[in-house]
Amino acid sequence: MLGAFVNAFRTPDLRRKLLFVLAVIVLFRLGSAIPTPGVDYVKVQEGIASVEDQGIFGLINLFSGGALLQLSVFALGIMPYITASIILQLLVVVIPRLETLKKEGQAGQAKITQYTRYLTLGLAILQSTGIVALARNGAIFGNSGGGESLLVDNSLTTMLLMIITMTAGTAMIMWFGEQITERGIGNGMSILIFVSVVSSFPGALWGIKQSKGWDVFLLVIAIGLVITAAVIFIEQAQRRIPVQYARRMVGRKMFGGTSTYIPLKVNQAGVIPVIFASSLLYLPTLTSSFNTSNSGWSAWVQDKFGTGDHPYYMLTYVALTIFFTYFYVSITFNPSEVADNMKKYGGFVPGIRAGKPTEDYLAYVLSRLTFTGANYLALVALVPLIALVVVDANQNFPFGGTSLLIMVGVGLDTVKQIESQLQQRHYEGFLR
Repeated sequence: MLGAFVNAFRTPDLRRKLLFVLAVIVLFRLGSAIPTPGVDYVKVQEGIASVEDQGIFGLINLFSGGALLQLSVFALGIMPYITASIILQLLVVVIPRLETLKKEGQAGQAKITQYTRYLTLGLAILQSTGIVALARNGAIFGNSGGGESLLVDNSLTTMLLMIITMTAGTAMIMWFGEQITERGIGNGMSILIFVSVVSSFPGALWGIKQSKGWDVFLLVIAIGLVITAAVIFIEQAQRRIPVQYARRMVGRKMFGGTSTYIPLKVNQAGVIPVIFASSLLYLPTLTSSFNTSNSGWSAWVQDKFGTGDHPYYMLTYVALTIFFTYFYVSITFNPSEVADNMKKYGGFVPGIRAGKPTEDYLAYVLSRLTFTGANYLALVALVPLIALVVVDANQNFPFGGTSLLIMVGVGLDTVKQIESQLQQRHYEGFLR
């Protein structure tokens, strides 16, 4: 693997791409540390030091690489873009106009990408407004915030300046991701998410060591390695459905007669269901945080869903993860469409008749794989919550849930792209 890494930097164009990605990552992390104008930096650092967990903002803080609680220029991170992308993917199924654009190829996809950018900026304005309002009343750090404003002054000008700065930061992150995709290696947005997640690892591990000692620290490392290996195994697992194409004569040439397969992954939905479930569970607690009196329904929501260690939270998390897994797979893989395309080009599954029987067979296999994948995602999502209770670690338990799925998925995809480019130049890849 080290030899493959050296070969990657020996190739001029590949080295240029890797260095470009590293330069963008440095700028991204630099922007995550620069405070937003109008923020009282001393009070923010005192709030971060006093808070024991990151409460309802743990998910957004994870995707921003810790920039949210610091109220930096890149405080919103990549979360608005993720939310906008997921919404557009769902609307493609619902709105015929968007579905038509998707089928138009590259031109239609460019239009959908433009819509995603506009929606991202709109969501960034909404989220930055909410964050500035919470920073104004000191509720962003929960009960430890003391209700003290984190702004230099509470004037409208200061708040507008902060909203504009955070929204511009989101636009800059979006541009960074597109530049990595065009001029670097891998998917730019995924790499930025990966960097944000990985950046929180050293602090989370060191926090466990300081609070629980070396024994628990080494235990967490060992458990994390086992979980990572298991996640890699499941993420790579797939059911290959064989497909045979009949020979056909076109003019004087013979086409077809080849054998291939349809790869159906065990985790067909990826990390999307976990993000969906986390986002929905984040909304009630975010709404209740605006209620400064902390009584009635607000107190009940904060008690049951505010920390993540309550059985109500865990059961709801599992149910939502399983539901969104089935939902997302159903809109991204259509057995009827696949069966029709196979029949159109003379393809068939050996032992299965073309048409409706093939559609039923694909739906049957997909339902069994989705059942396994949904329970796998629910189990991985519960790992940090169980650790919160058993190990008594903080809520940002490093190995588990959304962070682990993102790291493994993005890491594998990026390594495969580097490997493919190495193989084009007659080098051995990382996975050889």
